Amino acid sequence: MANQTYVAEFHFLGLSRSLKIRLLLLGLFSIVYAVTLVGNTIILMLIWLDARLHTPMYFFLTHLACVDICYTSSTIPQMLTNLQSPGQAISVAGCAIQMYIFLALATAECFLLAVMAYDRYVAICHPLHYTVLMNKKICIFMAMACWTSGLVLPVVHTVLTWQLPFCGPNLIDHYFCEMPALLKLAYADTRVIEKITSAGCIFTLLIPITFITMTYIRILVAILKTQSAKGLHKAFSTCGSHMTVVVLFYGSAIFMYMRPESSHSPGQDKMISLFYSIVIPLCNPIIYSLKNKDIKRAFRRLECRVLLSRLTDNPSFSLVQIVSNY
Repeated sequence: MANQTYVAEFHFLGLSRSLKIRLLLLGLFSIVYAVTLVGNTIILMLIWLDARLHTPMYFFLTHLACVDICYTSSTIPQMLTNLQSPGQAISVAGCAIQMYIFLALATAECFLLAVMAYDRYVAICHPLHYTVLMNKKICIFMAMACWTSGLVLPVVHTVLTWQLPFCGPNLIDHYFCEMPALLKLAYADTRVIEKITSAGCIFTLLIPITFITMTYIRILVAILKTQSAKGLHKAFSTCGSHMTVVVLFYGSAIFMYMRPESSHSPGQDKMISLFYSIVIPLCNPIIYSLKNKDIKRAFRRLECRVLLSRLTDNPSFSLVQIVSNY
């Protein structure tokens, strides 16, 4: 890398050159980042504090929340800095690290969503064997496998990308170091890397989404065999949040990374990247909290505990006030 990379740093063109638009986006994405961090942190806190949520489903949800927190933190702070002060530089090493972290977290989320689909499959199709098939050791192994895959698989793409000679322009037409934008700056033929990237996408995107699709087909068949209306409603409500996240995440990621290079345009790529790197992590806690009765009940129980502690600390705070607030 030291022998082939001639530029010392990169600069981002960002999302806009207009001062008014940049200030508007700065305020908007600052709020988005704050809401994403708070929303995912609340989910982590509720699952950790409420023993009723100590199940495999919510165990994997905590890992998804951790991924989303790290995911947005790998891109939004850099973007906010450039919106505030355009032309900020990032070193070659810093750009390589940012690209690797982003790919690692995206890969981990791909496999984590597949594992969550398997958990729902076992819960609905094999409920009597659920505690055996999804015991604590198996859940920990699956979660560790997702994180390990995320850490290992992007190494190939990162190493190959940064072996390319970057000796020409150093302006990245993006708001962070994403691989398609970087390949356009390489002073070399990138077709081999693009083919390897496509092969990697088959493993990290197409195989998991195929597995998830087959899993939900089996779940749908099992649901349709259920005669109870209550059972149908519970099954759909349990899987609905996960299915929504899967469609949003995989749809945008496949459209971004599996299109022909000739169909890529900087403006379109940035909009797609905004969707799956910022909008989806924002939506995940909202989707899981609005559509999940267990999360809402856990929040109410936590709120009630807080109000009861206020009563203990302040006797003048009456039970009538607690009931009215609750």
